[in-house]
Amino acid sequence: MQAKPLHAVPVKFPSPTKLPLLQKPPAVPEKVLSRAISISTPDTRVSDVSTPNLDDSLVAFWDYQFLFMSQRSETDGSIALRVVDGAIPVDFPSGTYFLAGPGLFSDDHGSTVHPLDGHGYLRAFAINGPGKEVKFSARYVKTEAQLEEHDPMTRGWRFTYRGPFSVLKGGKKVGNRKVMKNVANTSVLKWGGRLMCLWEGGDPYEIESGTLDTIGRLDMMEGCDSLHEGGSPGGDAWDLAAAALKPILHGVFKMPEKRPLSHYKIDAKRNRLLMMWCNAEDMLLPRSNFTIYEFDSKMKVVQRKEFKIPDHLMIHDWAFTDSHYVLFSNRIKLDILGSMGALSGLSPMISALSANPSKPTSPIYLLPRFSDDVIGNRDWRVPIEVPSQLWLIHVGNAYEERDERGNFNIQIHASACSYHWFNFHKMFGYDWQSRKLDPCVMNVQQGQEESLPHLIQVSINLDANGTSKNCSVEPLNQWNKPSDFPAINPSSSGTKNTYMYAAAASGSRSTLPHFPFDTIVKVNVPNKSTHRWSTGTRRFIGEPIFVPKGIEEDDGYLLVVEYAVSIQRCYLVILDAKRIGEIDALVARLEVPKHLTFPIGFHGFWAPKE
Repeated sequence: MQAKPLHAVPVKFPSPTKLPLLQKPPAVPEKVLSRAISISTPDTRVSDVSTPNLDDSLVAFWDYQFLFMSQRSETDGSIALRVVDGAIPVDFPSGTYFLAGPGLFSDDHGSTVHPLDGHGYLRAFAINGPGKEVKFSARYVKTEAQLEEHDPMTRGWRFTYRGPFSVLKGGKKVGNRKVMKNVANTSVLKWGGRLMCLWEGGDPYEIESGTLDTIGRLDMMEGCDSLHEGGSPGGDAWDLAAAALKPILHGVFKMPEKRPLSHYKIDAKRNRLLMMWCNAEDMLLPRSNFTIYEFDSKMKVVQRKEFKIPDHLMIHDWAFTDSHYVLFSNRIKLDILGSMGALSGLSPMISALSANPSKPTSPIYLLPRFSDDVIGNRDWRVPIEVPSQLWLIHVGNAYEERDERGNFNIQIHASACSYHWFNFHKMFGYDWQSRKLDPCVMNVQQGQEESLPHLIQVSINLDANGTSKNCSVEPLNQWNKPSDFPAINPSSSGTKNTYMYAAAASGSRSTLPHFPFDTIVKVNVPNKSTHRWSTGTRRFIGEPIFVPKGIEEDDGYLLVVEYAVSIQRCYLVILDAKRIGEIDALVARLEVPKHLTFPIGFHGFWAPKE
């Protein structure tokens, strides 16, 4: 099935330039280093909970802006959070919840950046001690770009890097070759005693886990070239083109030869960290190279596999099973006109690419994880085509089962959207030309919700020879609400799971029916049931994180940040994973001090106390 292009939206939101000057927020104490600044309109606010005389489309517009308000302040040490609802359970495991995401969107010279180009702002919630006190800390990741753009003496900011998704207004625009702005803002991981903040286009940055001080850039591939295994022979015309592109991309635009994906995988069964790297030049060529490393618990590389695929692909997230790496791939193409603008600096660098909806199917590559894992005579270079055109966003889990005859069944649970809805230039509704955030992009006309991100289940059946007998896709548990950020108990990753959790939209607010999310949905995959927990009015959530505490798969807690935009506050919410759908699912809600209210985060990680 091929989705139709989208044109209509349910609500006509007001133009930011025509909005009245609204109530200013309370003054911030002098000791706080900065104020929160919206991408779209730095000098106006809606901060009153009760706004009976305002049209809800106006309120909804501002509610959306508040999710992307810069937070320039950092904590000096850690701050104990106040419990405002419930209590932290005595059996809550000790550890730290780390949350990565952007913190800054506007500088002091007229430039704004896309949320994906915002400087990484690492948040930490440490839950330790017999009293289970929660202490909060937040620091900027001191990347090369951050150190150049921030003046610690004046506390001012001047953007000099373009970033892949932005165009500077108050800085150098034409001819600006500072494209690879490694902001370390996408995900966070603690492995082998090291805390790392990751970004899609450069090396991770290592962080000191106690103070959140930045240690420096971490080259995880150093000394790993001798471990090459697998892959396919090279030497074709595209290899020659790649050889010509590499010195330009690396020498002129400072792109690393290989870029890591920000999404990693943890194989709890083998106690391994799995990470994937791509070649920089493959963004411009109709072929894709993937190098996958497996690290043991001491950060030693125990395996390296390389794969060359003859297709122009973009991978943001991926999966693994006991014997395969699973690449649910997104097809892209080079935009010639966009490339000219991107290279000159007149448009974002991402303008050089666009989604390629030329085929009505979606490719899934099953790459053998180990040398003896090839299924029958199957050529892993040939994809299995899903009979629907879907752009994969995030993967919850994948697993495989083999029967007594050697037949394979592979299940994939993920979030995906329509190719026609997905647009590199409009993610989060950011318009680089007007420098505005438009909620309309994320909220489509009634009846077109299936084009938005939603949960899917893909089933693949292969016979013992590796021949695909059937491939199907359907909404996971027939849950049709817009959803993303699927999560599971990490001990089930790569193996058969019963439960999955995700952030979703309740649809209860007509002016923001689909995004931002305001609900946690729990799906029981075998029995097809769904249960949900929702926030209050004008409150939104990000990605849920599962914290295990017992043997049963859903015996644990969910951590999620709640953004109360009406009062400009953030809360750490603790939910009982077993009780989702019941009135007592909420275990505790803890309040972040108002002067430290932060913008919406991307991905988090639960690090148990060692």
